[in-house]
Amino acid sequence: MADKDTENEKLIRTKEQWAKTGRALTGTEGDPTRDRRPPGQHVTDKFPVLDLGIQPNLSTKDWSLSVAGQVANPLKWDWAAFMAQEQATFLNDIHCVTTWSRYANTWIGVPMRTLLRAVQPLPTAKYLMLKSYDGYSTNVPLADVDRDDVFIGHTWQGEALSREHGGPARVVVPHLYFWKSAKWLRHITFLDRDQPGYWEARGYHMRGDPWKEERYS
Repeated sequence: MADKDTENEKLIRTKEQWAKTGRALTGTEGDPTRDRRPPGQHVTDKFPVLDLGIQPNLSTKDWSLSVAGQVANPLKWDWAAFMAQEQATFLNDIHCVTTWSRYANTWIGVPMRTLLRAVQPLPTAKYLMLKSYDGYSTNVPLADVDRDDVFIGHTWQGEALSREHGGPARVVVPHLYFWKSAKWLRHITFLDRDQPGYWEARGYHMRGDPWKEERYS
């Protein structure tokens, strides 16, 4: 475990250094309506695993999702309630700030707009803070989750989402860098102002648009 912790601390320090030096920035801007691959990315068939060194061992019996903050209807879903929501299939490409992209991922999950209808964000709600069971957090503008292609996924490529990739359930925001797609989702707070999450507080961009190369602040 000590070796694992040391390895992960080294990775975190390395990624912080990337933010300071602007690693992988090309100085170009892509067009998502024309370019499938954002600037500075390479395509892989693999699904690399990146985390903070903790992979929560959650069963569906252990998992729940709570929502609070600037909403009219705070809620808490256990697994049965989550699975009772509208389910949809999604096909997308994903883009990691560490420069890999993976095409043609098939998911099943609950559309984020289903959750938004349930909680009814207040007019003051402008941002979300996504919090995970491993202590991770990331901020996302409400406008970036109020879309047809954003969801809370539980199935990937026909199989239950594995522990290493954020199972039982993770957020997927495919049009932003993948650090915004929080694994092991535990809680969502709706906010009236933007706040940095884990990587944003360590030099990464507050939004993270891959085609604009919003890797770092």
